[in-house]
Amino acid sequence: MSMTSGQHATVGDPAVVPQKLPRLEAGDRLDQPTFHARYEAMPSGFRAELIDGVVHVPSPVQLPHMRSQADVLYWVQTYGIATPVAEAYASGTVILDIKNEPEPDALLVLKTEFGGRTRAVDNYLHGSPELAAEIASSTESHDLHRKKPVYERAGIQEYVVVAVRQQLVYWFRLQDGVYVPITPDDQGILKSVIFPGLWLDSAALLKGDMQRAVEVLRRGLDSPEYKQWLAGLTGK
Repeated sequence: MSMTSGQHATVGDPAVVPQKLPRLEAGDRLDQPTFHARYEAMPSGFRAELIDGVVHVPSPVQLPHMRSQADVLYWVQTYGIATPVAEAYASGTVILDIKNEPEPDALLVLKTEFGGRTRAVDNYLHGSPELAAEIASSTESHDLHRKKPVYERAGIQEYVVVAVRQQLVYWFRLQDGVYVPITPDDQGILKSVIFPGLWLDSAALLKGDMQRAVEVLRRGLDSPEYKQWLAGLTGK
């Protein structure tokens, strides 16, 4: 059926054919709004990230990654539960800028009312979280090379990468716009700069000894620097 001048297509008109969005494919080059719209149209369970304008579709997640991710989530969540100014998140979408929409494996953010730089919009997290963590099992080159400069430019203050195959934990902090490694103290403990009291025994984490890892974290939560920092933000 053709339409004459003055006629307008309406919903339900057989002449109106909805445009189906193309499916996302690894290597597609898109801006963030286009990626996001197409991502939302994909089937439930599909996962992808936009890194520097390029779509990355992860491989199926294997057990070493799953175990490490559970341990890292437990670690950041323990800190988040104990710290009223902070909030921990599991893997999910973070909208950073026009070319980047990653899905970090774990996040720790300052709440907005205490100076945090992220905000919730339409149930998505926008802005740069204070700390992002990634589990690098089959994705070491991706997490340590492609994502690292993106997170650096976005101003994510600290970046933790658990390299499962290497059995190493990399922890970077932003200094003058560049990531520099955080080195362990004389007891082998890594300590956050942006989140006082967030302490990590990386050897325990890599072994899956979460009892030891949480014991060290609780020592951090009992430290004078943590208590002073928290009191400065809450006035208590």
